[in-house]
Amino acid sequence: MIIGASGAVGGAVASRLEDQGSAVVRLSRSRDGLDLTHEASVEKVLGGIAGPFDLVLVASGALEIDGSGPEKALREVSSQAMLAQFALNAVGPALVLRHAARLLPRDRRSVCAVLTARVGSIGDNRLGGWYSYRAAKAAANQIVRTAAVEVARTHAQACVVALHPGTVRSALTERYLGRHPAVAPEAAAENLLSVIGGLTAQDSGGFFDWRGARVEW
Repeated sequence: MIIGASGAVGGAVASRLEDQGSAVVRLSRSRDGLDLTHEASVEKVLGGIAGPFDLVLVASGALEIDGSGPEKALREVSSQAMLAQFALNAVGPALVLRHAARLLPRDRRSVCAVLTARVGSIGDNRLGGWYSYRAAKAAANQIVRTAAVEVARTHAQACVVALHPGTVRSALTERYLGRHPAVAPEAAAENLLSVIGGLTAQDSGGFFDWRGARVEW
């Protein structure tokens, strides 16, 4: 199940899986009305899906919401923009994870992955700025870590992780790429699926980048 399948990365992952012969349930706000910023929407859509799924990927997210982009300085911080970031990038994945125990199988390996971002790493933050986005992604990392502890109690073979997909060329990033190297969504999908394929229950609760390397919290 790919949540955010209408986006660049989510769509590329879904297509890659389908090309490999997997049955994929694609979910998105535009196609299915799944709005991660509204609890009732998440409950209505996910509550109607039985599962189980060997992979649940939350690929929804936004760097710029309602015209508010990443802040360069504290004076640019606003409560409205920050709350919007948390609603989509942190609370949204948490609402999905509420269904993880029901959607994941108990008798075999499974992966529940949430796309976060390296900029959500507190230890790796050396440039500053981007207050709202960084904080929301850091919160999402903590939510994933905590959910992994709970899911492990009932799903011994499950792996719940946060993944950094790298910088991907998409509508989400195009205004902020600058000179940063970026990859196409299709390459990002291949990288992510390679990492997901190598994860085990011992990796649950971890934060990994597109190469499979652990990211500092």
